[in-house]
Amino acid sequence: MYRLKTAIAVSIALSGTAHAGGFERIDQSMDVLFEQGRHFQIGGYFAFPEVSGVGSSISPTPGQNSGNLAENFWNINAAFKDDINDRFSYAIIFDNPYGANIAYPTSTYFASNANASITTHALSGVLQYNLPDTMSVFGGGFSIYGGPKVQYSDAHANIPFLNGYNVTVDPAFGFGFLAGIAYEKPDIGMRIALTYGSAINTDFSSSESFAGGPAVATTTAFDTPESLNLEFQTGLSPKTLLFGSVRWVPWSDFDISPPLYTSVTGGPLAFFADDRITYRLGLGRKITEDLSIFGEVGYEHHTGSPTTNFTPVDGFLSGSVGATKEFGRAKVTLAARYADVGDADSQLGTTVPAGEFKDNSLFAVGMRIGFDLN
Repeated sequence: MYRLKTAIAVSIALSGTAHAGGFERIDQSMDVLFEQGRHFQIGGYFAFPEVSGVGSSISPTPGQNSGNLAENFWNINAAFKDDINDRFSYAIIFDNPYGANIAYPTSTYFASNANASITTHALSGVLQYNLPDTMSVFGGGFSIYGGPKVQYSDAHANIPFLNGYNVTVDPAFGFGFLAGIAYEKPDIGMRIALTYGSAINTDFSSSESFAGGPAVATTTAFDTPESLNLEFQTGLSPKTLLFGSVRWVPWSDFDISPPLYTSVTGGPLAFFADDRITYRLGLGRKITEDLSIFGEVGYEHHTGSPTTNFTPVDGFLSGSVGATKEFGRAKVTLAARYADVGDADSQLGTTVPAGEFKDNSLFAVGMRIGFDLN
């Protein structure tokens, strides 16, 4: 067999650390569905972003430096997969698909001490059906899969420069689904999987206030967008694997607009002006029977559109390296990633640019442990 799946596990886990302004934190891959038999895996990463800018000539604080506003963060994910019979299998997947941790340090920059955070936890149940051999094409077989997804979200923001504005929410659940189709040709390690993820709509019960004023009970919508994810791999030789993905997300449909905040500023608290397509391409190489290495590049286009003060990055170019070591029925993967984060201009009300963010980056290290439970 040409299979080299174990060499790409944490490459996938790390690939979401710079998407869409750093808001999307994992690719939501379906790779675990294609493990052999019963399998459990757990992994995570630590990310160390560096994002800073200066006030533009038309901002409230021209030329003043913001300091690093992006806090370090971590992400964890786990999955269990098993076969029901020759045709059906299932997986249960837990991850943290979206998040933001922004805290402007004390400075002379207009957004000094502003902070915001968003956390999400998602649980997906996926049922896979392998189509009969009579439906095979070019020696390979098809499968279809899908299932429900529940997402639990929490958020808050504090903006001192906007008359002490503060918003908190009651954590809430949102519901969606995923569906996909895959083609596999095991003799050459080929797999192509196309997965659709639905939008998930969540309505927060929120509380908004300004300094010295009463708290106002409002409802704030938090809708994470739909997605389309194409993942592929194929063997180039018995010890070398080519792999990658193309991911489309209509981020122009996304915004967070607390009613009181929007009535005062005339715009959303957070938004993305453009849809995004993210590309990944990598090579894995088997060095010994129990050791594999891999490298990967990732790219997301720089749009040039304005962003908010809580999402001041635009596109990226990244590189990842890693290795997988097998220990009997366990396999351990370690990986590291560096991303050159695209320059961005932030928007304050109708003022563009309010802040000019350049020469920013992100570094992440991660680990995944997989267990063969057959």
